[in-house]
Amino acid sequence: MAKPWPLALSIITSLLFSSVSPDFNYVRPPPGKIITLKSNKPESHPQQVHVSAVGNEYMRVSWITDDKHAPSVVDYGKVSGKYEWSATGEQTKYHYFFYSSGLIHHVKVGPLEPNTIYFYRCSKAGDEYTFKTSPANLPIEFAVIGDLGQTEWTASTLAHVDSSNYDMLLLPGDLSYADTQQTLWDSFGRFVEKYASKRPWMVTEGNHEVESFLFLIEPFKAYNARWLMPYEESGSTSNLYYSFDVAGGSVHVIMLGSYTDFDSNSDQYKWLVSDLKKVNRERTPWLIVLLHAPWYNTNSAHQGEGESMRQSLESLLYAARVDLVFAGHVHAYERFTRIYDNKADPCGPMYITIGDGGNREGLALDFEEDHKSVSLSMFREASFGHGRLKVLNGTHAHWSWHRNQDSDSSVADEIWIESLSSVDACKTSGKTPPSSSSLNDEL
Repeated sequence: MAKPWPLALSIITSLLFSSVSPDFNYVRPPPGKIITLKSNKPESHPQQVHVSAVGNEYMRVSWITDDKHAPSVVDYGKVSGKYEWSATGEQTKYHYFFYSSGLIHHVKVGPLEPNTIYFYRCSKAGDEYTFKTSPANLPIEFAVIGDLGQTEWTASTLAHVDSSNYDMLLLPGDLSYADTQQTLWDSFGRFVEKYASKRPWMVTEGNHEVESFLFLIEPFKAYNARWLMPYEESGSTSNLYYSFDVAGGSVHVIMLGSYTDFDSNSDQYKWLVSDLKKVNRERTPWLIVLLHAPWYNTNSAHQGEGESMRQSLESLLYAARVDLVFAGHVHAYERFTRIYDNKADPCGPMYITIGDGGNREGLALDFEEDHKSVSLSMFREASFGHGRLKVLNGTHAHWSWHRNQDSDSSVADEIWIESLSSVDACKTSGKTPPSSSSLNDEL
């Protein structure tokens, strides 16, 4: 008997460019109250536990202890309470004026089996945790959230994310909104531990992570110490930009830094050129980029703040046939058609702003009706929520944006996406694609 899925996919992809219309009767919520959490654990017990992916076979476990002598050790196994393996890592701490952090531990564990639940314990004390590794092949599902913070709306967003299964969380900047108040970094770590200890969280920095102060405090001091990402494994010299593969190399994700140098003479630019050259689109059909300040934006908030980065890097992403670019910064949701150089282009990336995770500053309510890019904007709404990207196979993925509507999470926008690696007209890097004066959504 023939499987129904190929036929269903064919029918669905025939509707590839349909989307859900905005709900104009929906009342936009006000900012939520900040939730601060204090530790109630003994000094030797781990807190603020989160995990991140390091290659296809390893995971990095990060946590903090108030005990400055706690060991940087993770014991782990496939059965609760029975730890077959143990790994030792590194530890660090930092000072920010009169604040002194706890001992920050980073331990890389593995090799690990794909799509497998592991039980683990940190510093040989405290609670047992679990994490699930990503699948070795497609399909894979990403949760995507920007500008998260630690408010009542953040709690709602994370609860909605957790209500259905996903493999990895992607966050394009603005995590804790500590803004130099270092105890809020600790509160944020406790706030997200329930979720970030179970699935890998892959993040890049936003403007709220900078936290520099004249010549006394270097930029990103807390962020770099607490949220160590696999930058060295990708050949980067900075934790502010890096890349990684998932699903056996079927998806290559690039995290770019909006707040470090990106001109053609910069280390980030040179690294990006090198990283993109390594991507074989026959082996890696999906190429995704995350950054903080959006390059395309019809909201009055943060107008033009990503323009210099766009002018420097956009041609590199276009030549590589990047499929999707996610950004944050603007506290709203907006999805654009495929674009290159301010024009609709069937071989350019689709741009999505998803800076609506729940931050304390509230929503950016004002979209400009006469903005030069308004014809390129397919859906825009100022509401809190999160996104889901399910990459089904080498040719098709499904994107959905889930609005936080009261206590429910409702799908307000969704679309099927075709990988540019499967589009004949876009396969040759640098080749000028056919133009069209009547481009529809994502065609």
